[in-house]
Amino acid sequence: MDALDGPRRFSAVSFGIPALENGAKADQYGTIADPSELEAVLGRGEVVLHTTPKHEAKLLFKYSVPLSLTYFLQYCFSLTTIFVVGHIGTDELGAVSLATMTANITGLAVYEGLATSLDTLCAQAYGSGKKEQVGLHLQRMILLMLLVTIPIGSIWIFSGPILSALVPERELAILAGRYLRILLAGAPGYAIFEAGKRFTQAQGLFNASLFVLLITTPINIVLNYVFVFVLHWGLTGAACATVISNTLLPILLWVYVYFVFPASLECWGGFTPDAFTHWGPMVKLSIPGIIMVEAEWFAFDILTFSASYISTAHLAAQSVIMTTCVVMYHIPFSVSVAVSTRLGNLIGAGSIQAARIATRTYVVIFLIMGLLDATFITSMRNILPQAFSDDPEVISIAASVVPVLAVFQVFDATTALVNSVLRGLGRQTIGGYVNLFVYYIVAVPLALFLCFGKPDLKLMGLWIGCVVGSSLITVIEGSYCKFTSWQKAYDDVVERGE
Repeated sequence: MDALDGPRRFSAVSFGIPALENGAKADQYGTIADPSELEAVLGRGEVVLHTTPKHEAKLLFKYSVPLSLTYFLQYCFSLTTIFVVGHIGTDELGAVSLATMTANITGLAVYEGLATSLDTLCAQAYGSGKKEQVGLHLQRMILLMLLVTIPIGSIWIFSGPILSALVPERELAILAGRYLRILLAGAPGYAIFEAGKRFTQAQGLFNASLFVLLITTPINIVLNYVFVFVLHWGLTGAACATVISNTLLPILLWVYVYFVFPASLECWGGFTPDAFTHWGPMVKLSIPGIIMVEAEWFAFDILTFSASYISTAHLAAQSVIMTTCVVMYHIPFSVSVAVSTRLGNLIGAGSIQAARIATRTYVVIFLIMGLLDATFITSMRNILPQAFSDDPEVISIAASVVPVLAVFQVFDATTALVNSVLRGLGRQTIGGYVNLFVYYIVAVPLALFLCFGKPDLKLMGLWIGCVVGSSLITVIEGSYCKFTSWQKAYDDVVERGE
């Protein structure tokens, strides 16, 4: 029997988990169980929910499609800005690239890392039937993100002088700082949307974010065109377009929740003073979440910066390879969000055996996904670079690195999987430690040695280091996920109960 057939009610008190409320929707990514679906009661209150690999694969596909579109459309904000500013001038394009890298490392990666704690807390709370806690976790995270925006804002406001001390081109740094100061106005909207996405995703409402992006992406394109090419506001216009678009994100998400799918409000108990208390579990999960994201993003920025010391052509080729890699990564990353939500729901419900069955299914799916990505990139090795550059040298360098990039796609997919399993288990701390160790003790030093050392592999050496790093992360985190106590993850859910 399909676990998502419709509204159910059953008494689970004897199983050690709260009874689930009536009214769960058929399209929710929950773990609603029926007495006929409970195969056994094992261990300390574990409910084993029946599931099959076929059911999990079907479920994952259903929710991955809107997620993939969502994250790609959100990435289009940056692509649109780069495209528009590139038609203003070379200095402006360089300034936006510098500002974007700075914003990613000092701000957006922090928000993304903080939000990973909700992948655990909201999904597990919903799976355990404590639905109003989903909204409570959201309130706490919004408050924390707004608090964190203060130091982020301080960096962005003074980014001009800071970047001038780090970058030789002073005028470029000043332009980037001016762009960041305007961009700061849209930071709260971006942060609240990242938190709000987890509120809807925990309930299986993966179409909510897609609804928002389908509206805001065209608006962002139109605003960029009007501000830059009609009103001739230049770099200021591009920044204002991004600010308005980011501010619209949480507003439209609220419209979806309140008007399009009001049933999701069962997870919203209203604003409460409790939101200002009991931040411990959230902060405990958020800090390693930030480390996980920052370690990865900053490592790749180091490699891109290093490519500039080889030659201008190699830097251009690195931009081609990196853009291709980021676009391709949106597929496994988007699917991994669905995985962490599903596992969080199952573990929150105490369905440990079902979570393990689901994870084994995901391993096969992600391996296939990585192999398909690798095959696609390999077959397009001489075509993809031409979409980004007309320079024969740049095309040749990029094409020579594509085989290594193809191997990287396989491990990039498996890394996305093991990270999502850790989020589902609430074990972001492990991911934080592993990412720090692998990237900065192994991957980056190896990449720099292969690039600039005796092997002199140049750009290919940088990406071989990335391949080694991703494979190590897969092996180490995958081994931890296999041998750690998943029952302990459920016990943590019970312990966190409020």
